[in-house]
Amino acid sequence: MKKNPVQFQKGLGLLEFLGQYSDEEKCREALFRLRWPSGFVCPECGDQSYCELKSRRIYQCNRCHHQCSLTAGTIFHGTRLPLRKWFLAIYLLTQPKKSLSALELKRQLGVHYDTAWSLKHKLMQVMYERQHQKKLRGRIEMDDAYLGGEKPGKRGRGSENKIPFIAAVQTHEGKPGPMQMRRVEGFRTAAITAYARHALEPGSRVISDGLACFTGVRAAECQHQPIITGSGRQAAQHPAFKWVNTVLGNLKSAIRGTFHAVSEKHAPRYLAEFEYRFNRRFHLPDMIERLLYVSLRTPPMPYRLLTLAEPIG
Repeated sequence: MKKNPVQFQKGLGLLEFLGQYSDEEKCREALFRLRWPSGFVCPECGDQSYCELKSRRIYQCNRCHHQCSLTAGTIFHGTRLPLRKWFLAIYLLTQPKKSLSALELKRQLGVHYDTAWSLKHKLMQVMYERQHQKKLRGRIEMDDAYLGGEKPGKRGRGSENKIPFIAAVQTHEGKPGPMQMRRVEGFRTAAITAYARHALEPGSRVISDGLACFTGVRAAECQHQPIITGSGRQAAQHPAFKWVNTVLGNLKSAIRGTFHAVSEKHAPRYLAEFEYRFNRRFHLPDMIERLLYVSLRTPPMPYRLLTLAEPIG
């Protein structure tokens, strides 16, 4: 059997990673290069001449004398955690196929649980904000789905115990491209229209089952092709929904194998983490620096904001 090139790509080995980012100075050098690719730029006046106040590890603009640290105004803002641990957390969250729980991250980094939880959710917030800038186009397979285990009460689409979300996969010539997993208020036409306007390019062709709410994509100037599939195994194996069902199966396996439960108010971040990793699966070695790059361009996210009912962005 021919090997899947995605599954068998080289990736970045742990020893190679540790060699690249073996100490704080190497981590600082990497952040400086990624934050200012063409050299330091003052965030106040835009001048590029500066001096470094080495005793305080900050940079001062020669023109306006504004001072800033390497991590000021970024997701790393105000951190007391060594950069080596941030880098290791990014490695652990990007290189494996499945995610890592905050509890396991605590063990791997040797930090307090609250520190690991905050760090993980900050990085997931970066993924969330990055993914919500992207749109799907062309042929798109779409399905309704839920997060949440079996609990007493009403079952099915009216259940109050489950978290509804949209799964959508862009395909081309029978192969999957980028995908989305986005929380929605429910499976109503207005909710699907709002999602489509934000996340789909006008003119896209959406393939869905016969659920009436999916007609909402038409109000977002998308074409809609409903396919009546019935229910059960036969519906799950319908060739028109091959890839959306595949990614949903992978998501559910990953969640069951990693987390005891997913909080409703934090569900969008967990979905964004899976989406972010899947959409960059062809370039595993690049994922570390790509996540560092966007982390440096994501505003600070203090703990009180992380615990809000919905992610910001």
